[in-house]
Amino acid sequence: MHIHILGICGTFMGGIAQIAKQLGHTVSGSDANVYPPMSTQLEQAGIVLTEGWDPAQLQPAPDMVIVGNAVSRGNPALEYVLEKGLRYTSGPQWLAEQALWDRWVVAVAGTHGKTTTTSMLTWILDYAGCNPGFLVGGVPENFGISARITDSMFFVIEADEYDTAFCDKRSKFVHYRPRTAILNNLEFDHADIFADLVAIETQFHHLVRTIPGNGLIVAPAGDAALTRVLERGCWTPVARFGAEGLWQARAGLPDGSAFDVYKGEECLGRVEWALLGQHNVSNALAAIAAAEHCGVRPGEAIAALAQFKNVKRRMELKGEAGGVRVYDDFAHHPTAIETTLGGLRARVGDARILAILDPRSNTMRMGVHKDTLAASLEAADWVVLHQADYAKYDLGHVAAQLVQPCQVLSSVDAIVAAVKAEARPGDLVLIMSNGGFGGIHEKLLAALSV
Repeated sequence: MHIHILGICGTFMGGIAQIAKQLGHTVSGSDANVYPPMSTQLEQAGIVLTEGWDPAQLQPAPDMVIVGNAVSRGNPALEYVLEKGLRYTSGPQWLAEQALWDRWVVAVAGTHGKTTTTSMLTWILDYAGCNPGFLVGGVPENFGISARITDSMFFVIEADEYDTAFCDKRSKFVHYRPRTAILNNLEFDHADIFADLVAIETQFHHLVRTIPGNGLIVAPAGDAALTRVLERGCWTPVARFGAEGLWQARAGLPDGSAFDVYKGEECLGRVEWALLGQHNVSNALAAIAAAEHCGVRPGEAIAALAQFKNVKRRMELKGEAGGVRVYDDFAHHPTAIETTLGGLRARVGDARILAILDPRSNTMRMGVHKDTLAASLEAADWVVLHQADYAKYDLGHVAAQLVQPCQVLSSVDAIVAAVKAEARPGDLVLIMSNGGFGGIHEKLLAALSV
């Protein structure tokens, strides 16, 4: 079967493409913006990519068109699909019907930490010999790809609450029907499709309704929004993690690089790994608890985490030049920014952190978090805010709330020049964006090396 994917370069749809290819289909696809690492993965898999939305890419007609949720009515290729009556479906629906229906699905949902926790859990199961299939919204360094299908009964998936497609406004995760589910946390996000937090809670309630009674929900103790979700109805056992939960981390180092894992009052072992931040400690507890439900002993999970390499674009060191280290992070929400910077600060002590923030996510660009962004940047010593065309508010509003030096700049070249003028040996530069950001990482490293 020839499958053509509209919006193929998003992390989720790129994963769908790789799974379809592994299942033996001929796969092609298109997107408005084609850039690494997803474009590289797809090309290496032998998938033909087209940039843009010319309907000619659908001639001759493929057997099936899978439409990504970034593709809206008015898109020329989508309009052609509808006018010509071509067969089409959404990515989540296709995945559920073609790959998930007979498997033990392990889903990781939440506002923050989905990609990292999904990658941790996948690695734990793989380390334990389970050979799981997976679809992650990033590239786990332990695997080098974002998705695969295997003959294992286990399939681990990053369960996104964003909407499914132009024709299906339910959250993606309602299609997956997991047996094991991690609900990592819940805050307001995706302001472009959700009116308020209550609307998101309703979608999480719909997810909970699909989890069987012999399954397991892994959730943090003390998360008010998730507590409300579970109070609306829960038919599945719940394992809590965190300071007041069954699963706890104790005797940890301040930067999160080592901690003991407890289940009740039993110490199961000590995690010593390369990751930073208390948010990743919580992610690890959730992954260990979920893996136990899948049959993996906690001691084996702890051993696996010692070899976990994280995900591309999650505190990824892009390089060092002129004595300055440049990191990339997929920050999209004030809480994620705060925890990422906090973990880095705990690791580097008094070293200067230069933070560059590109408010590119739909919620960020709408200005929903404009009154909380400044506080999330507190651990940085110097800040640059990218005033891009897509930001629908003046970032000077955020800059005025900062106590540390800050510049608001509108171009990548101007940002590179400002950082080069400011940086000195021993500094760390943290670039936070959920997009390509105009190749700023490579441009900055090149400028710093001169």
